This record gives sequence, C-alpha cells and structure tokens, in this order.
Amino acid sequence: MLSRIAESLFWIGRYLERAEDTCRIVEVHQQLLIDDPSVDSDEAAATLLAVMGSSVDPTGSADSSETVMAQLCYDIASPCSIAAALGGAREAARRARETISTEVWEAINTSWNAVRAGRLQRMRPATAFQYVRERCAVISGTADQTMSHDEGWHFLALGRSIERADMTARMISTAAVTAGSQSAWHNVLRGCGAHHAFVRTYGGVVSDKQAAEFLLLDRLFPRSVVHTLTIAEDALAQLEPGSRRAGFHDDAQRLLGTARAALEYQRPERILAELPQRMAELQRSCAQASEAITDRYFSAAAAATWQEGS
Repeated sequence: MLSRIAESLFWIGRYLERAEDTCRIVEVHQQLLIDDPSVDSDEAAATLLAVMGSSVDPTGSADSSETVMAQLCYDIASPCSIAAALGGAREAARRARETISTEVWEAINTSWNAVRAGRLQRMRPATAFQYVRERCAVISGTADQTMSHDEGWHFLALGRSIERADMTARMISTAAVTAGSQSAWHNVLRGCGAHHAFVRTYGGVVSDKQAAEFLLLDRLFPRSVVHTLTIAEDALAQLEPGSRRAGFHDDAQRLLGTARAALEYQRPERILAELPQRMAELQRSCAQASEAITDRYFSAAAAATWQEGS
C-alpha cells in the first residue's frame, strides 16, 4: 500500500475518534456543572481546556461555557475542536478517495458540510452532541461494513484505537481532578457510553475505584483503555510482514504493549493512586507510538499537515 494512502487512513480513524470523544468530554463537563452547583465553572473550564491541550484561559471570559463550546466544538481554527477534527477527517478522506468506499466518503463529506455550514451552532448543545456522536457512529459502522479488512482497514483501526486510548485517558483525568464531586465518575461512565455495561458488571453503586477499574482494565468493554490498546496491538501485528519468534522489533507495538501491561499488572488497591499522572504518561505513550508508526510506515509519504493531540 502507498504510504500516503496508509497515512490518510490512519488519520481518518484518529480524527473521527477525536471528534466523537471531544464531544463526549464536553458533554461530561456540562453535565457535571448541572449536577453539582458547588463546582466552580471557571476553574472547571480551565481544567478541561488544559486537559484537552488548549492554551486559552477562560477565566478572563464573561462566559466560560461559551469559551469551552467555541474552543472545543465550533472553532475550525482551534486544533482541538470537533469542527477541526471533522475537517481533518474530510481532508484525509479526500487524499484516500480511491481506497475508501463511496459510502464512507459520502458519510464523511455530508457530516463536514453540515458542520461547515454552522449546523452545530444552531442546535442546542445536547442535540449537537447527539448529532456528532451519531454521525461518527454512522461513518465508523459504514467503514467496517463496506471496506475490505485488509491493510488499509488495519491502519484505520489502528488510528482509531490510539486516539481512543488517548481521549479516554483525558476523560479519566477530568474525573480524577474533580473527584470531590459525587457525580464526577458517574458522568464519565455515561460520557464513555459505559454506564449500562458498568451497572451490569458491578451493580448500581458507582465507586471511584470500580469506575476507574472498569474504564481502565475491563477486557470486554470496547472503550476501556486495555481493550483499546489490545486492538491497536492486534492491528500492528496484522501489519507486521512476518511473525517473530522472540521479542518485538516494532517500536509502536513495544510502546503500546508496555503501556497496557503497566495498567493490567498494577496492584488493584493502587488503581486510583496518582491517576492524573499515569494518564498523562499513557497519553505520552500514545503520542510516541504515533510518531513511531509515522517513521516506519509513512516516512515516504508526501508532507501533509495533521493536527496532533496535545
């Protein structure tokens, strides 16, 4: 496969996952402010923007909620916004037009045109979040059902998995730094689409330890960090030209495997210990793995400008 096509497919997966997960994170932030009036909205907004890698300080704004919505949802010029992510997915899809199916291209292009026309701004925030989640699900489902599961699809799945691990780590970080709120972990579970699966696994009571354990370590839930890293490792194994009898010579596979093992083999009683710092380390591992993938598979591609997660 041409390296430029592989790179575009990798970034389609990353951008679509980034758009959906940013939507989920902002929705969790807004729900926290509604559920717990004691939370300082300016401080919560500053924390959220820092977690998402935005350099904007909302404390000087008349309305911190408007700043959050603009920087993380509507502003195409903001690299961490939903609009920018969907624009990036559309540009990557254009570069890989001959590889992705017509249905996938139409789904991405339709979503981007709606966002560019200002559809999100005209909706209530809750409706806008639902729209973004549904469009991302349509695109991902269409890709899974209409593309051959060959090398190209593995690159798309690899990008999606690395981005999901990174963004889930950010969502867990927001819960960890607002752990004083009784609804923090409850909202994060809902934001990850994990509340129903969590209740079926643990029952109705949500404790910080159980919620963190489920989102980090559950091997059966598709948005848990361990499950997502496993999918990324499997995709890299499929892209490996030949199986090796000893060790791992692929830097990205070694980085992701080390990150997964560090989570899976930690002591259960230390699941909440230094959680923000460990999530920051996981984000660095994902960024380093992305760089290693770029060096190995995409170095021959024509230069393209992609917006890395901060």
